[in-house]
Amino acid sequence: MLTIASLSANGPVNKGHLPGRALGRTVPGVPGWARRAAAAVVWASLPSALWRLAAVLGIPLGLGQSEYDAMLIPGWGLLVLPLLSLAQEGLAWLTLGLVRPWGEVWPRWLPYLGGRPVPILAAVVPAAFGAVACSVYGVLLIWTTLHAEMDITPWGNWLMTACYLPMAAWGPLLGAVTVHYYRRRNHG
Repeated sequence: MLTIASLSANGPVNKGHLPGRALGRTVPGVPGWARRAAAAVVWASLPSALWRLAAVLGIPLGLGQSEYDAMLIPGWGLLVLPLLSLAQEGLAWLTLGLVRPWGEVWPRWLPYLGGRPVPILAAVVPAAFGAVACSVYGVLLIWTTLHAEMDITPWGNWLMTACYLPMAAWGPLLGAVTVHYYRRRNHG
């Protein structure tokens, strides 16, 4: 069974159990660039999630009615857009697991898995797939932003671009952290 010898000032941890304070700590051996890259994924995905929530709340975004109609607002968009934002942020937070103890040992509250080591490929395969998907999405996002004909004011276009452009960094950042996770866990 995997045990984490030490977590900074937390002292030794036995049988894969992670004290509550350790959940926010970086695993020993993770370089600063990987920790910052994992955190950057969370921050890069936040502006677009907030933009969608602002659209649902009726905050003026410089969009014409046809754009709200395309987002199904009013209608299903009032449910779908917040759920999309929550799912996006949840997936972004999973990147932190590649540099935190909970990405190496299953949380104790999980039935059958709790306290056991996370198999390397159980983290790397979905993360690598996510990195490729987010990279493709980032390229398509940039192309669409530059070529789309939207019913939007100039300041609304600037705001939307400022909120969505950081998403283009998600794929490369996740890819770099995933490669580091694999190398660190596989080669010790």
